Amino acid sequence: MRPISLQITYLHGKAFAAYIYLGGPPGIKSARTEEVGSELLVDYAEDGSPIGIEIVSPDVVSEDEINDVFDRLGLHRPAPADLAPLRAA
Repeated sequence: MRPISLQITYLHGKAFAAYIYLGGPPGIKSARTEEVGSELLVDYAEDGSPIGIEIVSPDVVSEDEINDVFDRLGLHRPAPADLAPLRAA
């Protein structure tokens, strides 16, 4: 299982955007981005491996939608505790 990390960006005290880092070598760059929902984007490395999920509007996207993206990518779903900061935001 790849370790993930979640970053939430705030603007005026409200969650503005979020990004789930899917792991990978340090300094890896996105080569392309695919829209996978109205508020979800997946970034891919040059070799085609997914490197992150951008959540454009964290207050609109559900945990189920995020889990669907993990399923689509063939990745283990994150533990509920890993996504808990999104619910708190």
